[in-house]
Amino acid sequence: MRHTISVLVENKFGVLARIAGMFSGRGFNIDSLNVAPTHDSEISRITVVVHGDDSVLDQITKQLRKLVNVIEVSDFKKEQAVDRELAIVKIAADSTSRAEVIQICEIFRSKIVNVATDSVIIELTGDRGKLEAFLELIRPFGILELARTGKLAMRR
Repeated sequence: MRHTISVLVENKFGVLARIAGMFSGRGFNIDSLNVAPTHDSEISRITVVVHGDDSVLDQITKQLRKLVNVIEVSDFKKEQAVDRELAIVKIAADSTSRAEVIQICEIFRSKIVNVATDSVIIELTGDRGKLEAFLELIRPFGILELARTGKLAMRR
């Protein structure tokens, strides 16, 4: 089972290293990790996606709460949070295929952020399913580069 954990931390040197070390030291694998400051520059939000049953989740949250500089730990159930992921994709698109690529982008409400003679760069946000469906449709054109943020989540 996939779990999304949000950790509010003091925005101080070494906090991320301690949290990542806690996961690796206890043998927990991180599927996705995202860190950024919040509206308060003194606090950062770390969003972690992990696999495991409820006992693994319970152990992770207890260990996180023990760490210095951790303010709050929340486990988001699917219906309790809004989550999104961002992908930036460079796709091979010459003059013959560009119209079809643009049409797929319009269907997924993505944004073309750069156009070159032989490629386009597309920005897409949505849940994991939307991103996977988009990537499946554009894969035949040729994905030249791909960058994804991993999941970001916020309580409703």
